[in-house]
Amino acid sequence: MKKLIVFGLGSISELAQFYFDHDSEYRVEAFTVDGAFMKESSVGGLPVIAWEEIEKRFSIHDYHLFVAIGYSQMNRLRTVKVREAEEKGYAVAHYVSSKATVFSDFQAKPNQFILEDNTIQPFTRIGKNVILWCGNHIGHHSVVEENCFLSKTIISGHVIVGAGSFLGVNTTVRDGVRIGRENLIGAGSLILKDTGDGEVYAVKGTEKSRVPSSRITKF
Repeated sequence: MKKLIVFGLGSISELAQFYFDHDSEYRVEAFTVDGAFMKESSVGGLPVIAWEEIEKRFSIHDYHLFVAIGYSQMNRLRTVKVREAEEKGYAVAHYVSSKATVFSDFQAKPNQFILEDNTIQPFTRIGKNVILWCGNHIGHHSVVEENCFLSKTIISGHVIVGAGSFLGVNTTVRDGVRIGRENLIGAGSLILKDTGDGEVYAVKGTEKSRVPSSRITKF
C-alpha cells in the first residue's frame, strides 16, 4: 500500500479517507491543514500536522499527497494547495472509483477524485484536479479542463467545460457547447449554447404552494 497524506479536515477529507482506504492502492496515514486552522492534533486516530511542517514529518520520497477541498472560491483554494504540494515535492495522488465506468484510453491525472457511477465515454479528456462527484455522464470527445467540480451532470458529446468551473446537480449541457472558464452553473440548469468566461447561471427553485397539504384530498 502507498502511504497517503490528505489535506483538509472537512467532510470531503473524511470521504477521501474512506474511498482511498477501501478502494485504492493507498492508505491514509495523516491529515494536514494550514497551521492557522489547526484545532486538533489527531482525527480518528491519525495525526494532524501543520501544512507548514509537513515535509519535516513525512518524507516526499515515502508519501503521496491528496488535496480534499471542494469548490470553495471557484475551486481556486484547491488549485493553490495542489500547486503548493507539487512545489514541496510530493507526488499528488488521484482516485478513480472501481465502480466508475472508464475505458482503456482514459488517463487519470493528479488530484482527480472520480466517484462511483460516473460514466466517462471514450475519447474524452479530464483535466488535472477535477472532482467528478457521483453520477456524472461525460460524453464522447468531450473535455473537462483542469480544476473543475461536477456534481451529477449530463455532459453531451464534443463539449468543452472551461477550467475552474462548477456545475451543480442535474445540469445538462447540449452537444458541441463550450462552457467558459470559471462558470458557476447552478443545479437543474440546461445549457444549450456557448457561455463566456466568469458567467453565472441559476434556475429559479420550485415555489411553495399557497395551499397546505391538509387541503389536498386526492393525493
